[in-house]
Amino acid sequence: MHTPPLLILASTSVYRRELLARLRLPFEVVAPDVDEAAWPAEPPASLAVRLALAKARAVATRHPQAVVIGSDQVAELDGVALGKPGHHDAAVQQLRAMRGRRVVFHTAVAVVGADRGFEASDIACVSVTFRDLSDAEIERYLRTDRPYDCAGSAKVESLGIALLQSVESDDPTALIGLPLIRTCALLRQAGIDPLSHDAP
Repeated sequence: MHTPPLLILASTSVYRRELLARLRLPFEVVAPDVDEAAWPAEPPASLAVRLALAKARAVATRHPQAVVIGSDQVAELDGVALGKPGHHDAAVQQLRAMRGRRVVFHTAVAVVGADRGFEASDIACVSVTFRDLSDAEIERYLRTDRPYDCAGSAKVESLGIALLQSVESDDPTALIGLPLIRTCALLRQAGIDPLSHDAP
């Protein structure tokens, strides 16, 4: 009989999987299968928290003995949420709108342990200023990195860092997709301390 894993990441994102692996905790990945559409007039930060919780709850319902991590990121420009572009033309429009501007990336994390009766969430907000990019730079970047599955059309862990003028954050991995400082804090509250486990 299969023993449910202690820790599950409710995400199909390779970026979040790589980040969580830094904590050296054994975990499995389960797709949350959650509708990520925003509600009418929903603030970007509220959307990120709601979706992080929804993802964690969806997987925790199927794996109640596990501690489940859910996360979501929403980029915000002038109070409007910028989602994943999905294709080239939408990414061009996003980057043109953001050039020379300040964009806030809201990255929420939620931890749910159904059998433990535990549920908590937190959010890291990263302020990013984009360079005044030329159309040629935007095209060159998109053809190279193809960031069509990234909120705000920028893979900052890759060539996307060249798009930026500055980054302000108190949780440095939040911009990539999972705020590990906040994740560690929530895991400790749930009874899992990365520093009390032997590295594999």
